[in-house]
Amino acid sequence: MVEKENLELKTEELNSEENQGRREVTIEVPEENAVLPMLAMKGIVLFPNISTSFDVGRTKSLAAVAMAGEQDNLIFIAAQKERSVEDPQPNDIYNVGVVCKIKRVSHLDDRIRLYVEGVYRAKITEYVTVENCLSVRVESMPPVYEEGVELSVCFEMLKNAYRDSIGKNDGASVERLLAIDDADVFVNVATFRLDISEREKQNILQTVCVMERCEEVIASLNAQREIKEAERRISERVRKNVEKGQKEYYLREQLRAIHQELGDDENEKEEFEKRIKAKNMPKEVEEKALKELFRMSKMNPSSPDYTVLRTYLDWIIELPFSEKTVDRESIKDAKEILDADHFGLEKVKGRILEYLAVMKLTKKISGSILCLVGPPGVGKTSVAASIARSLDRKFVRMSLGGVKDEAEIRGHRKTYIGAMPGRIMYGLKSAGSANPVFLLDEIDKLSSDLRGDPASALLEVLDPEQNTTFRDRYLEIPYDLSDVLFITTANSLDTIPAPLLDRMEVIELNGYTQEEKIQIAKRYLVPKKLKENGIESARVKFTESGVKALIEGFTREAGVRNLEREIGSVCRKIACDIAQDGGKKKYTVTEENVEKFLGAKKYLGDDQSLENEVGSATGLAWTAVGGTTLSIEVCLMSGKGEILLTGKLGDVMKESARTAISYIRAHAVNLGIDPNLFSTRDIHIHVPEGATPKDGPSAGITMATALCSAFTEKQVNKKIAMTGEITLRGKVLPIGGLKDKALAGFRLGIRDIIIPKANVKDLEEIPADIRNKINFIAVSDVSEVFEHTIIGLKK
Repeated sequence: MVEKENLELKTEELNSEENQGRREVTIEVPEENAVLPMLAMKGIVLFPNISTSFDVGRTKSLAAVAMAGEQDNLIFIAAQKERSVEDPQPNDIYNVGVVCKIKRVSHLDDRIRLYVEGVYRAKITEYVTVENCLSVRVESMPPVYEEGVELSVCFEMLKNAYRDSIGKNDGASVERLLAIDDADVFVNVATFRLDISEREKQNILQTVCVMERCEEVIASLNAQREIKEAERRISERVRKNVEKGQKEYYLREQLRAIHQELGDDENEKEEFEKRIKAKNMPKEVEEKALKELFRMSKMNPSSPDYTVLRTYLDWIIELPFSEKTVDRESIKDAKEILDADHFGLEKVKGRILEYLAVMKLTKKISGSILCLVGPPGVGKTSVAASIARSLDRKFVRMSLGGVKDEAEIRGHRKTYIGAMPGRIMYGLKSAGSANPVFLLDEIDKLSSDLRGDPASALLEVLDPEQNTTFRDRYLEIPYDLSDVLFITTANSLDTIPAPLLDRMEVIELNGYTQEEKIQIAKRYLVPKKLKENGIESARVKFTESGVKALIEGFTREAGVRNLEREIGSVCRKIACDIAQDGGKKKYTVTEENVEKFLGAKKYLGDDQSLENEVGSATGLAWTAVGGTTLSIEVCLMSGKGEILLTGKLGDVMKESARTAISYIRAHAVNLGIDPNLFSTRDIHIHVPEGATPKDGPSAGITMATALCSAFTEKQVNKKIAMTGEITLRGKVLPIGGLKDKALAGFRLGIRDIIIPKANVKDLEEIPADIRNKINFIAVSDVSEVFEHTIIGLKK
């Protein structure tokens, strides 16, 4: 078998006048069913009427040559389908080949060189098993000539195409070839010489129709001519480009010398161009940057506009366009991170995992922007940071508190002195990633003035349908924000504009229960504060009762921010003692000694504030810092029926007070109240803590209860708290923030809470351990409220 690395193909037209033009070869054709040895050629397709030589060195090939010597030197040669096969089997060899005559054998060191002549084309009919070599039975495939002039015309076209393709190279050999008058022989010799693929040559060999063979060779010659013409054109273009490049290089060097004389920094401009092209920017952005660079190159470096454009180009180059982090797709890992960072908040973490799961399946930011709403200290910002960590994305935080200028979001135009991009672009630049988690903190604290409305500017940023082409006024280029995961936080939804709120999905983070606060303190706050104050964790122990006493006596909040401060205060006292002592003393914070570290309790026991009184009722309210309790007081004085409202009440709360008074007056007889009292008594309604603004409709039934108590002179059971809006007909309407209000009442020691019937569905939001300890009384009419709260009232 032929070796590619040592093959020396020598095509020889031996006795060309005798061999090339003949149609018959004087040779003894093997008898029918005779077995011929076979050689599998690698990289060569042989044809009849061709004399050539090649080396043979494989064992099977040597055996085949030896067998041919015993059979009139006839051997069948076919091409392999793949050159890489070293030991070809029947399936690896083409079925059509050439029966050749071995003319001469030369013995070399470890191989032999064969000189053979192709006799006729044949196809394999059967493989015969012979020891040491491949052997076959073959059937000749004589050419088929068409009658008529078409073959003559096609043959002439073939000669012309061959002459045009070869040109003047090897002129004598070409003339001898063109002198052949047999189309089939001409095809054999011409195809063997052509520089075409082995597969194309094999297809021509297998074709028996001479007309079709001529057409195939003409097509190959035309393709070769087109390739050569294309190569010529390419070579010409390359030559011209080289000449042009040399000219440009010469001119550029001259220009560089001129700039150096003028003091211009040409290298800086070239560096800018390299950085722009290497940045992989969107096409529109790159064109804009190159245009500005061209403008800058025409300016004097001492010009102010030069510095403006240079800063502008620096900004564009430093922005992340294609730089993105790869998201962590494991929802399980994300859940573990959220659980490790936050205790409780199960519904919040569940909703976040749903959001991440949808984003994983759709491979894009899904739907609305998340808005985390809750009182201060419940962990809104840290939840957003945990989302970034669970996704393995960069985290950017932008505080919107007090932002009034629209340019803070959209940026300033370059025409202004001191112009700069907006804070959205600043955040992306600092992140160095086009897909960070971007926290817009305190979105409810936005305001507006004559410089514009930043809330309206945020509409484009937070709208998935618009933010794919966000344009900062300074940069003046479209930037795709669709891969940025925006998260917003707020203490209250009331001050967020409705169009902006419509683009966000609200997730409420309500206050923590006492048990949750204890666990948060033990797991997160205590270790954090011990580390901050340089105290070994083994030296200080906070008992559960000590943490509980600290929560009850020194904090009264929905979140854990004040709790963290108080734990930090305890740790500082211990750190001071350790620094003075210097020993190995260990400290334990218990219920008994917590006041030793923090002083007297800030909040007294519950029983001192829940004594039954006339004209005083306990209500529940929601504030920006969570739920709280309100003690509403009513005092009757001699007068002319005037109404006095104090306690810094808002408009809605004042309306609730007047509605409650109107209801009491309308039902005075049924309640056992003398109607004449309303014209001879002034009514003073007061809500303590007058420095704190208060508003909302949920204190309606509480005011009605306090008024009824004052006019009937019956005590109110202040261990029952209530919340609900009242109508003139006495209906109790639903309210919001039930969970925060229930937790506030529970912290105060209240175990009976009156709620509107329509709010029963909201009870599932309250943790089960708290919900099971509170008796919720659902009412639909204010008369039911009086029955449960006013002691001794007639029914």
